[in-house]
Amino acid sequence: MFSPSKVEPRSAFVFMMDVLILFVTTRYQTRAKGKNTMFQTLRSDIQAVLHRDPAAKSAIEVLFCYPGFRAVRIHRRANFYYRHGLHLLARLTSEWCRFMTGIDIHPGATIGKRLFIDHGVGVVIGETAIIGDDVTIFQGATLGGTGKDTGKRHPTIGDHVTISAGAKVLGPLTIGDHAKIGAGAVVLHDVPPFSTVVGVPGHVVRLYGCKVPCERVGQCEDGKCECIDTEKCVRRREDLSGEEGVDLDQVDLPDPVELQLQQLKARLDALESQLKEKTKRNDA
Repeated sequence: MFSPSKVEPRSAFVFMMDVLILFVTTRYQTRAKGKNTMFQTLRSDIQAVLHRDPAAKSAIEVLFCYPGFRAVRIHRRANFYYRHGLHLLARLTSEWCRFMTGIDIHPGATIGKRLFIDHGVGVVIGETAIIGDDVTIFQGATLGGTGKDTGKRHPTIGDHVTISAGAKVLGPLTIGDHAKIGAGAVVLHDVPPFSTVVGVPGHVVRLYGCKVPCERVGQCEDGKCECIDTEKCVRRREDLSGEEGVDLDQVDLPDPVELQLQQLKARLDALESQLKEKTKRNDA
């Protein structure tokens, strides 16, 4: 049965730990920087959730009910400790975050502005990972390393990147700005900007809005690209910043196997046509 006496002390302990960490961070940041921009960052983190999740109804709901938001806020404190040599306190803070949210972010990871981790359970971000601004990460995604290499061994993620549920980005590779990683993809190589990657291992299936391979990729300004005047044309949002540059479409992803079969069929049709013409000439 429900027992308030068992639940309330635990909730109070969680609240007191958050307040203590927040108090220490605020005092430390004030001395180190001379001014405190904590509330500006807090506001932008809340706005990122409200803009990208239609289920979010209010800032209060985001504050108390979104584990991804809490993980980002706790990580910012842990990263501050890590950068100032308080490694044990940083790791304790990150472990507290993992226990509370199910999201494992190493305190050494560098995170940009307005990161949104949706749902969040199972997300893992490694020590040397670098994440740009306005990035969206869904549940189960991993930004991991490979082997026992030292130094930079985790991915670098550009601005306005979307990493879908269950995607794995492994090694010291670079994901370009405005790229999208499809659900369940395993990315092992660099990804160019304005591209879409799917599959295991990951393959680029869209580049600048065009299905790959395409001889007219990036020629939207010449009016020769198949995606011109459509919502798929990324040239429309190339100069967009902030929330306007975020693309959360995870459905319109081409199937690379289907594309290869279509190309094979087109090639077979062309060969059959040539064979028929040659047969007619021989008969004549």
